[in-house]
Order: sequence, then C-alpha cells, then structure tokens
Amino acid sequence: MPILLGLDTGGTYTDAVLFDQAQGMSGPGISTAADAAHIHGGVLATAKSLTTKHDLSIGLKGAIEAVLPRLPEGVRPADIALVSMSTTLATNAIVEGHGAPICLILLGYDVKSLERAGLKQALGTDPVVFAAGGHKPTGDEQAPLDVATVKAAILEHAPKVAAFAVSGYFSVRNPAHEIAVRQMIRDLTDKPVSCGHELTSKLDAPRRALTVALNARLIPQLQQLIRAVGTLLTEKGISAPLMVVKGDGSLIDQQVALTCPVETILSGPAASLVGARHLSGAESVMVSDMGGTTTDIAMLRDGRPVLNKEGAVVGGWRTMVEAVAVHTYGLGGDSEVRIDEHHGFLVGPRRVVALSLLAHLYPTVLDKLRAQYASEDMMAYRGQFALRQRPLDTGAEGLSEGQMKVWEALADGPVALADLIFSPAIGRHLARLVDRGLVIISGLTPSDAAHVLGRQSSWCTEAAEIGAELFLRRAPFAGWVPPENGRALAEAIVEQVVLQSGRVILETSIAEQAGIDHHHWGTLGRYLVDRSLAPSQADSALVDVALKLNFPLVAIGAPVGSYYGEIARRLRTELIIPPHADVSNAVGAVAGGVMQKVAITITQPIDGVFRAHLPGGLKDFTDLETAAAFARDTAEAEAAAMAKKAGASDIELSHERADKVFEQPGGLKIFMESLVSVTAFGRPALAQG
Repeated sequence: MPILLGLDTGGTYTDAVLFDQAQGMSGPGISTAADAAHIHGGVLATAKSLTTKHDLSIGLKGAIEAVLPRLPEGVRPADIALVSMSTTLATNAIVEGHGAPICLILLGYDVKSLERAGLKQALGTDPVVFAAGGHKPTGDEQAPLDVATVKAAILEHAPKVAAFAVSGYFSVRNPAHEIAVRQMIRDLTDKPVSCGHELTSKLDAPRRALTVALNARLIPQLQQLIRAVGTLLTEKGISAPLMVVKGDGSLIDQQVALTCPVETILSGPAASLVGARHLSGAESVMVSDMGGTTTDIAMLRDGRPVLNKEGAVVGGWRTMVEAVAVHTYGLGGDSEVRIDEHHGFLVGPRRVVALSLLAHLYPTVLDKLRAQYASEDMMAYRGQFALRQRPLDTGAEGLSEGQMKVWEALADGPVALADLIFSPAIGRHLARLVDRGLVIISGLTPSDAAHVLGRQSSWCTEAAEIGAELFLRRAPFAGWVPPENGRALAEAIVEQVVLQSGRVILETSIAEQAGIDHHHWGTLGRYLVDRSLAPSQADSALVDVALKLNFPLVAIGAPVGSYYGEIARRLRTELIIPPHADVSNAVGAVAGGVMQKVAITITQPIDGVFRAHLPGGLKDFTDLETAAAFARDTAEAEAAAMAKKAGASDIELSHERADKVFEQPGGLKIFMESLVSVTAFGRPALAQG
C-alpha cells in the first residue's frame, strides 16, 4: 500500500508522520469510526524537531530525517506516494501582528472605507493607494480604471514592500479591474499579488479589502515554507506530489499554494481538526488544539468540521475566507507570562521563546541567568533576552539606522535585554524589529512553569527555575501580589493557563450556541463564567455556579497533558486525549481530500434580463432557467479544472442553487438574485510506483 508523509510546521515544533496506507483518507472531516481506526492503525512513526524560524528548512530537515529511517524494511524514500503539509505560521503571524510590508491598492473605494472592518488598524503604517475604478452591483463600470495612478503607485512602492494587495469595488460582480491591476503588477515588478475576487464571492468591500491585505502579508512566509519543503524532498530523493492543507481542511497542490497562498489561512487549525477526527473517532465534540503560540478551538458535528460561512476569525480580525470555524486565541505553551497594568497577572497573547528552551539551545544563556540571579543590582528586564528569528530578506528592507544597530548586536546569538536596552530609543527600535517578525523575545512561559513543576523535562530546568525567581523580583503593580517562591509562581502560571483556557472554551461554546460574543457578557456574565471555573466554591457562598460543556472535549497538541485534565474537570465534561495527539496536525495533513468550490451569482439589472456574473466576465440571458443552466455548466467546468490543478483525481461534482425572491402583498414575486454553487471533490493524486 502507498506510504504517506505528513508534515506540519508550527510555531514551536515541526512534526512528521508516516502512514502505511492511503485508503483511510477522506474529505475534510468526512469519515467513519472505521476510517478513524484505519488511519490510527496506519501510523508507522512520528518525529518532532524544533521549528527554526530564521531558517525553516533546518527544522523541516530535522523532522524528515528523524522519521525516514523508520520506513518499513525494503521501502525507500522514493516509494513515498504523497507528501502533505499544514502550517500554523499564517495564523501565528496574524495573531502576533507580524507580517511582511505590503501596498494595498483600492479601486473605486471611498477614503472612509479605511474606518470600517478594522482596515486602518490592520494596515498600520503600510501604504494605501486609492484609484478610480471599480464596478456597480450590476457588474457595470462605475468609473474607468485610473491606469496612470495605479502604475505610478506600483513603481513608487515596489522597492519598499514584499507584496501587493488589490481590492476593487464590487469585484465579486466583475473582477476585470482587479485582473488588470494584477497584470500590471506582474509586468512591472517581481512582487507577489493577491486579489479580492480570488478570496470570496461575497459582498462587503471593506472586509474584503481587509482580507486581501492580511493575506498578502503572509505570501513571502508561506512561499518560503513551501519552497523549503520542496528543496528538502528533492535532496531526500522524494518525488511524490506535495500538497498543502487549506483553511477548510482540504488539500491543494504546492504550485497552486505558491501562486495563491491565501488559501492556507488557518491551515494548521483545520488540519488539527481533521486529524483529531481521525485519531479519536469522535463524531460530535469540541476540539481544543494547544500549541506553542495559540489555542485553536473548533467543533465537529456528525464527523464534519463546522465551517464559518461568514469568514474565518483570526486574531480578532474577521476575514472573508471560508474556513473551519476556528476560534484562535493567543495562549500556548510558549506564551509570555506578564503583569498587565490594567488586568494583573496574565499569560499571552505574545509568543516568546521559553527560557528553558533558550538555555537548551544556547548554553551561555544559563550563565547569564545565573549572573543576574546572583547580582544585587537594580536591573531592568531581568530574565529576558532577544534573538534573531529569521534572516533579513526582501520583506525586511528599509530598516532605520537604529534598527540596524540592534539587528547587528544580535548577530552572535541571544543578548540579555538588560545589556541591550540602555535607552528608550533602543527599546523602540527593538520593538519594531519584533513587530516585523525579525526578532523574538525570550522570557518566562507556561513551558518553563511545567519544567519547574516536573511536568516537563525536555529542556533546561535550571534556566526555568532561575527565570521564575527573577520574575518575582519585578516591581509589583496592578494589585498583583507575588507568590512566595518560584515554585509557587509556576503553580500560579498553570492555574492561570487553566482559567484562561476554560474561559476561551466557554467563550467559543456560548458564541456558537447563542451568538453572544464575550464582549457582551457584561459584569454578571463574566462573574458567572469565572465563578464556574474557580478551583473550588466556598461552602458559605449564597449561589453556586456550574456551567457544563455538554460535548466531550478532545485535546490535542504537545502541552495539553499538563493542563487539560484540570480544564475538563472544571468544565464538567469528558476529556479525550487521543494517541498521537501531539502530531494531530501532521495526521490531518494526509487525511483530507481535494475540494474546490465555484459560486456564480445571477442578478436582474433590468426587467427581462438575467445577468450571470461569470469568472471571465458578464453574460446576459432573457430567461432565468437558461441563465442558471449556463452558470451551472460554467461552474462545473471551472470547479473541475481547479480541482485537477489542485492535485485531485477521481473528481466528483455536487451543486446547489439558492434563489432570493421577494414576495409582495398580493402574492407578486420579485426575483432578486440566484447563487449557483458547484463543489468538486477528489482524492489526492498519488505518485505511481
């Protein structure tokens, strides 16, 4: 039977999984319990390697080299029939506010659009260009495209950005202007470009612009990852097709991902959900995936992932990418332990490098920690370090003189912040490098607390212990009273992780069930949730509070063993931690199928005319049924071609049609619009042995 290789590059670990057969693969989350047992029984080997953000190929090479020697006797790397990978890098970059600088070109938008959908806040200092153009709801031009303005903007900003994002007004009804600008960018530059009509067929111009901007920022990182994997596979003699997990849990060929990497938003969370389904055999459960940077929470109903039809929510931004309905929170094993001026003792959302891991990788860090612990001097930033996270590249050009000096100071490895930051200006330069994802901070994390408490022993326990003691020397504020010693602090960190994790699981559940966002809980709602999650309730309390999660909780991810037993107890639910839970993403990477969807809208611009808004332009008909039939045929051909290009074989098509009709008093019906959708599904095409 075919051998499959699943890969996942997460914020902390890169995972690899070998399977001995492909028959258990299914569509995104579509399987039976027998399929789950089949997949689980097919796991030959798993391996982990630390993710190396400064050079992703190092971590990938470590995971691949660790798992390949465990191939069955007589099986060579060249015999591997499929390689598929998922990644949490896109999710992490959005949550942490990292990403490459981009230029957003808006065609036919009003300047006030920046104030909607969080677009202005998301863009920060990245340039925005407004140009005449765009279309009307009917698909007709609202103004001719201002080619001169667009060309000047491309030439001005190309040297300073890593990618372009283009969004045209009503481009989902006619993408002609977006396509024209995309071609101009490709003719004038070598920069990647992302267009709004490629992401969604739904209306909402500001949110579509937000989505295309966020996605364009991710293009360089995802391209770097995909190319690194391709190079490694070639070096190892693996010529199998390389697939990438999309945000809905389905797969696309690497070439499609390279030209349209926006499809991989929430790739990691989607793969983890598919993997959890196959590993646990569960039908209807809440799935919580705790990684190093984030916790991703999603639902399985009747064996299928619940999809967010309104668009994936990541890091507080509501995008328009249809994906698994994952609620992502900045809480993981490597989240920063901090004291917030307004909220007190907290964990996250920023990811830092655990001190225990840093000292494991750089032994001189332990010497510095010992020196800081022995010193009686007043010292700012004790127990914190800075180090390079990735190399300077095209997306990192334009560093100021001060930023470059900080960058050069980190050339030989981690530097203690106490030695690095000797003025407020240096602190600002460092913060900018961190915001751009070039530099990362190291400090106390839940992973360090687990080392202090003996729940984890992978890295340097002494560094974690000293880090905890140094944290206690920080000046207390916000009413926080420091624990007595480092061990008590570690226990407090674990308790905080339990409370915050329980809170976000309940947030997700309440939002899913009642549509009530946690911002609308009010004082009473927050009290009830926090009271229910408290370690114990006093016997003298007038009112007991007990919120119960009615679905079983499937916990996956490397850190869950340290926290989720207690989390499930406080949620009063069954806990399932399946075998291979720590590599669920890599399992999900080889458990999915290829799925592509095409939607065509039919409108009635004037009486007697039914207009099909096709991928290649507009076509008018005098009869609705004729228009719908043509739209269906076009969508079927387009979806099948997209699925084949995405790497599918044995393609099956399904279609839906939804008509919007307004019924007036007296029974008169007025046609509004019709949406014809076709979904193409197929198995990944395997290498022929």
